[in-house]
This record gives sequence, C-alpha cells and structure tokens, in this order.
Amino acid sequence: MNARTYSWEDPVALAAASRTLSGLDFLTAIAEGRLPAPPVMATTGIRAVEFGDGYAAFELDPAPWQYNPIGSVHGGILATLADSALGCAVHTKLPVGTGYTSLDLSIRFSRAVTSDSGPIRAEGHVVTIGRRTATAEARVLDQTGRVMGHATTSCIILEGNPA
Repeated sequence: MNARTYSWEDPVALAAASRTLSGLDFLTAIAEGRLPAPPVMATTGIRAVEFGDGYAAFELDPAPWQYNPIGSVHGGILATLADSALGCAVHTKLPVGTGYTSLDLSIRFSRAVTSDSGPIRAEGHVVTIGRRTATAEARVLDQTGRVMGHATTSCIILEGNPA
C-alpha cells in the first residue's frame, strides 16, 4: 500500500487577495511564493511556473498516484493542468476587481502520459478577449516539446470579482 499526504493554506485568504491585485500581479505573486498556491495545486501536484501578458504556464511531474486504471495519468489531471493554463492566461489580462470563470473546456489527448514521460508543461495563450468573454488555447508538452494534448476554453469575464 502506498500513501500520500499534503497540506494547503486557507483558500479564503487567497481569494481575498485576488480582489486587490490585477490578474497578472496576483498570479505572479503565487508563482514567486509571495501568496500561497491554491489547494488544487497541492492536491494534483501542479506547479505555477510562469505568467505574462495573456500567457500562463504550469508544470506537473507525472506520478503513479495520478494514474487511471489502465496505467497512465488520468485525463482529469491533464485537463486540470490545461484548464489552469487556459484560465490563468485569461486572468493575466484582467484588471483589479475583475474575475472570470470557464464557460467550457475542450481537450484532446494525443499521447499517453506516465511517470516515465518526465515533467510535462501546459502553456496557455489568450486568443481573444472582450468586455464579457475571452477565449484561450493551450498545449500540453513533454520536456522535448512533443505535444501530449491540446485544449481550448471560453471564459466569461465577471466585473466585481465575486471570488
């Protein structure tokens, strides 16, 4: 039997901080460790790596505890990795007091991911952004740049950041 334990910080405090910073400043503070990572990152093993204007990157070290019944990383873990890059790419474009939520997520897997795959990275880029909606696309890449999957999203922009 294997076991895994982890801890996380209060997500309420993190959500409160999100209302006082622009999206890019907020996410950069998480990546730099000035703000705690959200609990979902501890749960999944995903790491915030890099943020820029309309860009977000997250990484994951595939491990057996993330496996599905057929011996590869569960698609839901990979979808969460891609969704993080997609949504946060949109978040980098938002001013103080503005939030977002995903309207949809579409992902296509092109290769199996296992612990032998080595670190994988999801890179998200904003495609369009307007007053009410935004779209983004992401690629999930192995360490050689090979595409393991690709994804798209639409997000609704929420003034007043209800988080």
